[in-house]
Amino acid sequence: MLPMGRFSQCLAAAGLSLFFAGVAQAAPASSNPVGSANVTVADPTVPRPPGQPCVVQLFSNDTFDDFSPRPYSYAPPAGCGTHWSKVVLEADFSVTAGVQYDRTATLFLGGVNLYFGTTQEPASDLAPSWHVERDLTDYSALFRNPAQGQALIGNIVNSTYTGVIHGSARLLFYPASVLAPAAAVPDAVYPLGSDPIGSTVELDNSSSQLAATLSLPRNVERAYLDVFTQSQNADEFWYTCVPDAYTSETGECGGGNFREAEISIDGQPAGVAPVYPWIYTGGVDLFIWKPTPGVQTLNFMPYRVDLTPFAGILSNGSPHTVAVSVQGANNYFSATASLLVYQDARAKQVSGQVLRNTLANQPPTPTIGSTLSQDPSGDVTGDITTNLSRHFVIEGYVNTSHGRVDTTVNQTVVFADTQGFTINPTTYDQTSDQLTTVEGSSRSTIGALVSGEFDESFSYPLHVESNQAVVANGNSTILTTIRQGYDQHTALSIEGLKLYSADVHNQVEGVDTLDLDASYDILGHSGQQTTQEFAFKDSLGGCYRSSVSSANNVVTAYTSGKGCPGQRNRVFWFSHPDGSPYLGDTLLGW
Repeated sequence: MLPMGRFSQCLAAAGLSLFFAGVAQAAPASSNPVGSANVTVADPTVPRPPGQPCVVQLFSNDTFDDFSPRPYSYAPPAGCGTHWSKVVLEADFSVTAGVQYDRTATLFLGGVNLYFGTTQEPASDLAPSWHVERDLTDYSALFRNPAQGQALIGNIVNSTYTGVIHGSARLLFYPASVLAPAAAVPDAVYPLGSDPIGSTVELDNSSSQLAATLSLPRNVERAYLDVFTQSQNADEFWYTCVPDAYTSETGECGGGNFREAEISIDGQPAGVAPVYPWIYTGGVDLFIWKPTPGVQTLNFMPYRVDLTPFAGILSNGSPHTVAVSVQGANNYFSATASLLVYQDARAKQVSGQVLRNTLANQPPTPTIGSTLSQDPSGDVTGDITTNLSRHFVIEGYVNTSHGRVDTTVNQTVVFADTQGFTINPTTYDQTSDQLTTVEGSSRSTIGALVSGEFDESFSYPLHVESNQAVVANGNSTILTTIRQGYDQHTALSIEGLKLYSADVHNQVEGVDTLDLDASYDILGHSGQQTTQEFAFKDSLGGCYRSSVSSANNVVTAYTSGKGCPGQRNRVFWFSHPDGSPYLGDTLLGW
């Protein structure tokens, strides 16, 4: 953790104005997109430190028209050192005009995931392009040695599906300087999964696992797991599914709508990673997402799980299996995860144990309720509810070169979902209201001294309303309304002093009406409107705000900086306005 007072000393020495170098921008930043049908989002780019970066091109203008991986070789940037203030991935993608599904896109290096997202769907007269960035500073240890990587964007191109995807990606390394010191990053990064170059693992059911048996250093002080779990195939619309007992009444997919990633070490429950309900650009109603896709659709953020209470066990010299499963998976989820390890630089061997783990006695079994009723004519009305709330504490210690460090992870995870139905011969109305919340803290002590405390909360609200009306000739209309959000609060304290806090708010709302024939072929659509609002603020005065609105699939309004002081986005280069994970010392890094 950061020594007391050092942060304020750094700010005083450098001056606040210099620390605003590399202000995050919304995409696109170079021009006003009003009137454009191309991809337009309110998300910030990754803020940058001062100075010129060293650049390593991973691949350039590769073509993705089949399911084969596109390999690339990586070598560290020459003459740029091995410790950087920041490492950023930049990637640009496009798809030619025509017909094409949304596709999953991943980049890997040495088995470790660098990027996970999906692609935009084209139109017959639109070839969309988009830009994504990811802060990979915490993965710096991976980039110090040559490695093999690959890009995977499985795509079918034939006489029906004509859209060809192209992509380029590069890594930017910002050399450490007086104004931007080298980040205090993990000492090692370990991928889960068996592919040495890297790929996702398919989790077909609750028993399927993404796992790795690792022989770790014997001086692990802290450990964290970055987790991605993405719904696929029959699980793509998991948030609309119902328990199997109600599929015949509702006509919906079965398996229920509770999904949650479970983390284990040697079979013992070790943490929870809630599943974010990402909606892809062909999802529910494909016209809603042109030109602005859903929350994080093109660029997923990993969920970071604190495994530090297990550091002493991980350091005992025996191999340990770290695994991820998805409770409720119903064919299927794609998963990838990376273990980040900090080592005690002054000790070759540490020791320790887990003292308490109340998660081990709390299986992820939700409570199901129903008020569904069916009258003699067959009409169905009522609600199905799914709820699960778990509070758990995991406590462990590790004997280090600077004393015994006790770490307590205290977390409450709540899942609440209500699905309402009105079904009769001319109407099929379904409303899904889902909310996942997390309230948690990680607290470390050395004796009676609180050496660090990291608090975080998340909220994932989702509202999906589908109102289908059938007309006399058998044709129908479906009015779809979607509200999707991502809210995050984080706070870092040291020795009882609140040092830093930040809030991220990302919300997308969309509406559209589909016109369908009796075979459910799309005849047209009308009334498309979508808005996205993105806001970030922190306790140091950093502020980012942006919004975009569209109607009839063309951008109608765009703002950037409105609501921030001076109507300008200003954030510190070391902050995480996009909502990517950090743990305090990797944020401040000195």
